[in-house]
Amino acid sequence: MDYSNVPYPFTARRYAPRLPELHDGLDVQRHPVVVVGGGPVGYTTALGLARQGVRVLLLEADDSVCFGSRAICISRRSLEIAARLGALPGFLDVGLPWTGGRSYYRDTEVLHFQMPQDENQKLPPMLNLAQYHIEQILLNRAEELADLIDIRWQTRVTDVKTDDHGARLTLSTPLGDYALDADWLVAADGGRSTVRESLGLALQGTSYEGRYVIVDILLDSQRATERLAYFDPRCNPGSTVLVHKQPHGVWRIDYQLGDGEDPDQAVLPENVMPRVASLLEMMGERGAWQPIWTTIYKANALTLEHYRHGRVLFAGDAAHLVPIFGVRGANSGIDDADNLAWKLAFVLRGLASERLLDSYSQERVAATHENLAQGTKSTEFMAPPSFAFALMRTAVLGLALRHPRLRSLINPRQSVAICYTGSRLNAALPASAEFDAGPVPGAVLPECPLTHIGAGKARAGFLTDLLATGFTALYFSEAGTLPPVLLTAFQALMALPASLAARGIPFELRLITQTQSTSDQPSAWDHTQRLFPLLAAKPGSLYLVRPDGHVLARWRQVDANEVLGAIDHALRA
Repeated sequence: MDYSNVPYPFTARRYAPRLPELHDGLDVQRHPVVVVGGGPVGYTTALGLARQGVRVLLLEADDSVCFGSRAICISRRSLEIAARLGALPGFLDVGLPWTGGRSYYRDTEVLHFQMPQDENQKLPPMLNLAQYHIEQILLNRAEELADLIDIRWQTRVTDVKTDDHGARLTLSTPLGDYALDADWLVAADGGRSTVRESLGLALQGTSYEGRYVIVDILLDSQRATERLAYFDPRCNPGSTVLVHKQPHGVWRIDYQLGDGEDPDQAVLPENVMPRVASLLEMMGERGAWQPIWTTIYKANALTLEHYRHGRVLFAGDAAHLVPIFGVRGANSGIDDADNLAWKLAFVLRGLASERLLDSYSQERVAATHENLAQGTKSTEFMAPPSFAFALMRTAVLGLALRHPRLRSLINPRQSVAICYTGSRLNAALPASAEFDAGPVPGAVLPECPLTHIGAGKARAGFLTDLLATGFTALYFSEAGTLPPVLLTAFQALMALPASLAARGIPFELRLITQTQSTSDQPSAWDHTQRLFPLLAAKPGSLYLVRPDGHVLARWRQVDANEVLGAIDHALRA
């Protein structure tokens, strides 16, 4: 429900529709890539393709970014992706960072959890930010890249036909209908995906009966930003209530409906206002407040079996619907887009076989199943689907009051970066087994502070700052001057960037030293002495990292041919 008489703390720009040059109702231009859907996933996909130098057409059915309460939490992994896309400052300028949360059973705190956060990190583990802000920040960045990203507003897909060479889309706009052809189509058009429906595909899995009312309110409060969960609270006996502080005085409240409550009646102001007032009174919030948005939510744990269907690739809610608990929805979709964009770009540029896109489906379907497994556990605890689950939850909450070791069972299992352990792209696995610690092939490269040295200057930075647009090799040495035993191997590695550039493959070699280098070779110095142990690296070790920040391979000692072999394996796997 939209409370249109209340000033909303965000004003979206409106965009007019436009028609391309047409011939007999068909766009005269055939497009290499069309992305359907301008949400966080669609924008991230378009920005990822543009980062690789690929032109993309993005179609959005509405005339602005979204309105109302949808995704509200952005994970550290999503922030890392935003940083690579050049959009991070907008997120940090507006969002509210947080590191943990509290859960209460009736009137007693039974859990105070903290997400992983240490001195190695550049970014917070979580940032509260409403989806309209997320979309606007990504849109602002897309508009800076207008030479590569063309956005057509108020353009709705009504039908899709595919063949071995691409897809034909039938489109509807206020200015008239037309069709266009695309070599590749990315469906990021949400849970009610028209593209998915046109192809006769259906999501498989579980839909839960329990429903939550979602209410956004304006409230002036100095309370800290953290995730709050109330089980069987006085304000809503027998149910669960979640509370998140948002930027600009907005608070997001989710409360569970009881069995037999009519969802249509539940969102009426006369039913919403007393429950919110009772919650705020219970929390000790005495300030004036007013509702600005109300809707209803039902948890789903659904996915397609495959995310690639010929020349059509599905991402985000068009590919899967995961429960909101643990904030995996938008974050898993952003991860989809990050995985897909570089692979599709490499295929379009003729650098990889189309089989690389099968690895997108394999990796992200596996990630979805992991997210669904964790999200389902959280859902069954937050909104028990049966009397037996409700009885178990009551027992756990009651026992947690007296037995702190049981409190881990209440943990909301927040979103974490996924490791593609079984990916067909992972290379040099026997060499990786020689490490006794550090990220394995398929894992996301961890963060660590470094001192970047170049052109005679030193500046503070982080490990992820070293990652390039393409593949990145991180070579570890004691100092900038290499001993003879390593010098020959390093000189061969130094020739790789030019060799791969001749094939059009983007690749950078980065030197990381244990002690501060005095040579002219640009390098990064492990001044904290934490990175080498974190990666179990020694002088001569090398980590090869994919464009999306996942480790592709690693070696204790390596030669240039092994690095070439790992890259060729990934692009032809």
